[in-house]
Amino acid sequence: MKKNFPIARVLVIVLTFTLLVTTGYAQRRKKSNKNAGESLQNVDPKLFSGLEYRSLGPTRGGRATAISGVIQKPFDFYMGATGGGLWKTTDAGNSWSNIADDQIGAGSIGAIAVAPSDHYTVYVGTGSACPRGNISSGIGIFKSTDEGISWKFIGLPEAGQIAKIEVHPTNPDLVYAAALGNIFGSNPERGVYRSKDGGKNWQKILFVSDSTGAVDLAMDPNNPRVIYAAMWRVERKPWTLIDGGQEGGIWKTVDGGDNWEKLEGGLPTGLVGRIGLTVSPANSQRVWAQIQTNKEEDGGLYRSEDGGKCWTKINSHHKLRQRGWYYSHITADPKDENTIYASNTGFYRSVDGGKTFDEKISTPHGDNHGVWINPANTDIMINCNDGGANITLNGGKSWSSQLTYATSEFYRVTVDNQFPFRLYAGQQDNTTISVPSAGTRALTDYESWFNAGGGESGDVAVDPSNPDIIYSTTYSGEITFLDRKQDYVRQVTAYPHYTEGTEQRDLKYRWQWNYPIAINPFNTDEIYQASNYIHVSSDKGQTWKVISPDLTRALDKYHDIPGGPIQHDGTGVEIYSTIFAFEISTDEEGVFWAGSDDGLIHLSRDKGKTWQNITPTNMPDEGTVNKISLSGHALGRAFVAVYKYRDNDFKPYIFRTNDYGASWQLLTSGSNGIPDNHFVRSIVEDPVKKGLLFAGTEFGLYVSFNDGKSWQSLQQNLPVVPITDMEIQDNSLAISTQGRSFWILDDLKPLREAAGLLIDKNNLYSPRTAYHTNLSNKSVSIKYYVADEPDTSVIAKLEILDIDGKTIRTYYADPDEDKN
Repeated sequence: MKKNFPIARVLVIVLTFTLLVTTGYAQRRKKSNKNAGESLQNVDPKLFSGLEYRSLGPTRGGRATAISGVIQKPFDFYMGATGGGLWKTTDAGNSWSNIADDQIGAGSIGAIAVAPSDHYTVYVGTGSACPRGNISSGIGIFKSTDEGISWKFIGLPEAGQIAKIEVHPTNPDLVYAAALGNIFGSNPERGVYRSKDGGKNWQKILFVSDSTGAVDLAMDPNNPRVIYAAMWRVERKPWTLIDGGQEGGIWKTVDGGDNWEKLEGGLPTGLVGRIGLTVSPANSQRVWAQIQTNKEEDGGLYRSEDGGKCWTKINSHHKLRQRGWYYSHITADPKDENTIYASNTGFYRSVDGGKTFDEKISTPHGDNHGVWINPANTDIMINCNDGGANITLNGGKSWSSQLTYATSEFYRVTVDNQFPFRLYAGQQDNTTISVPSAGTRALTDYESWFNAGGGESGDVAVDPSNPDIIYSTTYSGEITFLDRKQDYVRQVTAYPHYTEGTEQRDLKYRWQWNYPIAINPFNTDEIYQASNYIHVSSDKGQTWKVISPDLTRALDKYHDIPGGPIQHDGTGVEIYSTIFAFEISTDEEGVFWAGSDDGLIHLSRDKGKTWQNITPTNMPDEGTVNKISLSGHALGRAFVAVYKYRDNDFKPYIFRTNDYGASWQLLTSGSNGIPDNHFVRSIVEDPVKKGLLFAGTEFGLYVSFNDGKSWQSLQQNLPVVPITDMEIQDNSLAISTQGRSFWILDDLKPLREAAGLLIDKNNLYSPRTAYHTNLSNKSVSIKYYVADEPDTSVIAKLEILDIDGKTIRTYYADPDEDKN
C-alpha cells in the first residue's frame, strides 16, 4: 500500500458508513426476530393470483362411501368421495361436477342426506366412516339450502368421522347425525346428535363412551320418532385397526331421541363389532342388523319382526361378513318388505327377507359401500364403491360410467425425463397408471393412459435414460419389470411371501403397503427397494442382496397379526417398523437417505457399506418419514416431511439439514403459516430458486419463499384435498392427491420472481454486494456484504482490499456479538 494514502481517514469513513447502515438494519432485524410469529415474511398473494393449477386426471373414479338421490328429481344425485370432495350429477351420471371445492374445507365426505320434504336442503357430514389405513379426518357438518350451490358450516368440528345423517320426513330442520368420532384417538364428541333448528344448535342425545361412537342410524319413515342407532368401538393406529368392544350394540328411541334403550332379545352379547341397520318402509316392524362379532356362530344378518324387541339370525353367509369393519352395509327396499340389499365386496339382493342372497348384481367396480333407492321408482338407484358412484335406471341391469370424474387416490408420484414428461402412480383399489403432463386431451384421453405394472399401492421407478423401462411395486414386496417398447413384463420380486394371517414378527422382511423403490442414476441396472432393510439388485431385478442393517426401531410390541379383537386385517397397510422413504442422490454417487415409519433417518455415503443414524433430536417419537427431498443447490442439503396423525398428532413437521444430517432445523412451528393441525405429507425445493419450498399437507398446498422461515397458502384453484406427493420437472410442479388424481402447476417463474422480491425486501438469504467502490488513488477497494445466510447473526460484512484484490482488513456488523 502506498504510504501517502490516508488510511485512517478512509477507515473512519468506512466504519461510520458501516455503523449508520448496519445499526438501522440490526434494529430492524432484532424487531423482526422479536415479533416472529406475529408478522410473517410473506409475499403479497396478488403477485401470483393469476396462477392456476391444471387437472391431469385421470378421470377414473376413486373410493366413495356416501351417496344420496333426490326423490323429486330422479336424475339428480350426490356422491361423497373419501378424499375427493362432494359431487353432483343432474343427468343420471352422464356428467358430474364438484359442487363444494371452495366451500367445504376437507376432501373426505362421510354422509349425505337430502331432506325428503325439501330437496333444496342438503346436509353433508365430513370424514368417511369406512376406516381404511389411508383414512382422512372429518371437520364437521355442512348445509346447503339451494340444492348444493352454496354451503355453510353448521357445527360438530370435533366429531371426526360422520357416519350417517337422517332428516325428518316432513321437517327439514329436524336432523340427526351419527358421529363415529376421532378415528385416531378417544374423544368425547362420539355419539348421536340432534338438531331441531337446521344445524344452528346441536344436542348430544346418545353417548356410550369416548372410544365407542355411532356408525349407523335407521329412522322409521312411517314414525320418525322411532330411530335405531348402532354403536361401534373402533380406532386406527399405524400398526393395527382396533375393531370392536364390549360397549357396542344397538340402541332404540321411540320419542325422537330424548330417551334410548339398548336392545337385547336375541342379539349377540360380549365383543361386538361394526353393525349395519335398516328399517323396511313397507313394514316398520321389520328391522335388519348386519352384526360383526368375535364368535363365528354369533355374527351375521339378524332380523326383527316386532320393532327390535326380538331378533333372529337368518343369514351367516361369509359373503355378507367378510371384512366387516369396512362393509356391513344393508338397505331395505322402499316398497317391498321382502327385498333387501347387502353391500360388500359384491352387491347382493335378497327377495326372501334376507334368508338368501342368491342374486349378485354386477356393478362397475367391486368393494361396495351402499345404495340409495328412489322410493318413487325403485328401479332408480345410486351405488357407491371403491371406484366411485354409478347410477342405474333399470334396477341394476346397466350402470353409468365411472370414467367421468377425476377422484383417483394416489400415494406417491413419479415423473420421467422425456418431453413432455409423464406422471406415474398406483391408484388405490385400481392399477398403477401413467398420464401425460401435456396434451389437449390428457384429462380424458384414455388412449394416452397406460398401466405401469405393479398394483394399487405401488411406487413407480422409471429408468432416467429410457422411459420405456419401468419398475412398479405392490404390497408384500412384489415388483414388476416392464419394457414398453418390447411389450414385455416380468415379476422380479426379491422375496415372495404372504403377509395375511401372519404375525409381523414372523416375517423375514417387513414391506409396507406402498414401500419405496428407486433406480441408481449412475448405473440404471441397479435397482433399490426398501423393507426394513435396503435391498439392491445389480441385474435389473434378477437377483437381490441386502446392503443394510434393519434401519427401523423394530418395535416388536406392534408386530402381532394386525387387527382385532373382532377381525384381523393384514393386507400390508398395517405392516410397521419399515423404511417408508428412500432417496438416492443424483449429485453424489453412492449417497443414500432412508427414513422409517417409526421415526428414524439414516444416511450412507459409501453406497450402503455403512449407515449413520442422523435422526433429528426433535423428531416426533415414532413419527413417519413420508418424504425425503434432496436439494439440488448444495451437497448434504435435504428436506424431510414427517407426520404422526395416525397417533393423534396432527402437527406439521418439516425438517431441513444443510450438513448431511449433522444438524437439523424444524421449519414448521404451527404458527409460521401452516396451521398446527395441517400435517405434512410432502416437501420439495425448487431446483432453480434456492429456498423456494412447496409443502403438501392434508388440507392443501403451502409455499415458502424464504427457506421455511414462513409459509403461506398456494391453494389457488387446487381443491382442498390431501397432497400426497410432489415433484418438479421442466419448470412445472407435478402433484398427486388422495382423491383428486394428478394436478400440475405449469410455470414456476412467477413464484421464483416473487421469492426474489421477498429476499431483496428483507435483505435476507443470498450473499450479495450492497456497496462496492474504489477510494483515493485506486489503491484500496471496499466491498460491503449483507446477510450471508438468513439464520446467521452476522448481518453485514465489510472488506478492504488492496490494488491486487487481496483482502487486507475485514469488519463485521453483528447485533448479537461484539465483532464490530
